[in-house]
Amino acid sequence: MSLDPSPYPVIFQDQKPKHPRHSKRRRSRIKRSWRYFYLRFLRLRGTPHYISRGLAFGVFAGCFPLFGLQTIIGVLLAIILRGHKLAAAAGTWISNPLTYVPIFAFNYKVGELLLGFGIGETHVTFPDNWQSWTELKESGFVFLVTLFAGCLVVGAIASVLTYIFSVRFISRWRKRR
Repeated sequence: MSLDPSPYPVIFQDQKPKHPRHSKRRRSRIKRSWRYFYLRFLRLRGTPHYISRGLAFGVFAGCFPLFGLQTIIGVLLAIILRGHKLAAAAGTWISNPLTYVPIFAFNYKVGELLLGFGIGETHVTFPDNWQSWTELKESGFVFLVTLFAGCLVVGAIASVLTYIFSVRFISRWRKRR
């Protein structure tokens, strides 16, 4: 039994009106938490090369359309090739729900250019050439090979650039401190 004298549940009782300051407080909490993670990332232990290797492996894994496995692959690469595991997990964040479509469309176009598709008749069009299940399977295989070839090239280039820029950034940041 409740000791509340009101016959109505707490849900229907008058609540305090929200003050405009509450939304500012919420924004300041979000800003504070982002700053906390940013500073924590900059204060990671290890040499700049160690941290940058992990970040580069994460970016490489983030370029592949293996949703849910990107972080695992990035961390495994960091373990095997001696990179920072937390930095690898953070590096996979380059592909998030806002960037999936542009990144993978770009990777597909790079794969087309790399494999020579789009120039001749071997270009995969959707859904025009899907007249049977075998054509669907063949188109799907060609699509996946094209996408993964582009992902491999873009991921390799992005990881090398990430490594170079992050080594410089982390080194300069630590010298300044």
